[in-house]
Amino acid sequence: MELLGQRWMLRVIWELEPGPLGFLELRRRMGNCSSSMLSVRLQALQNAGLVVKRPDKSYELAWPGTELGRALEPLWSWSQRWIAGGADADPGES
Repeated sequence: MELLGQRWMLRVIWELEPGPLGFLELRRRMGNCSSSMLSVRLQALQNAGLVVKRPDKSYELAWPGTELGRALEPLWSWSQRWIAGGADADPGES
């Protein structure tokens, strides 16, 4: 949790969840995360076994990272409901 609580960590996992990305594309998707910070975060995620660097220099989630990405999906769904004004909506009420 300490690793994942660091700024940008979960965002990297989220952006890589659909599939591999090159550094420049990942950087573009990360908004205002600097290149140096992204490099540091990717290295830490690689050291933790959550991300791997492919031979073509792109990055992808290792299986533990993929499992983590799947675990984040309910959080994503909640955030979309909240943004859409459904913060008070009960998903069981349909």
